[in-house]
Amino acid sequence: MTPAEVQSEYGIAVQTLANYRCQGVGPSYVKKTPGRGGRVVYRRAAIEAWLDARTVPTEAAA
Repeated sequence: MTPAEVQSEYGIAVQTLANYRCQGVGPSYVKKTPGRGGRVVYRRAAIEAWLDARTVPTEAAA
């Protein structure tokens, strides 16, 4: 998925994803071309796993 597709489907802004990549805290990604301007894509499974790891259960669910 491109960052724009992630934004559309999951509501995580493209710039936020770029910030997360820079900080090393976001979901895993694939860099398809080298260099600073290289194209980045995400696997759906990586986004889902990253979101699952950050899911906080509500008191009722705990």
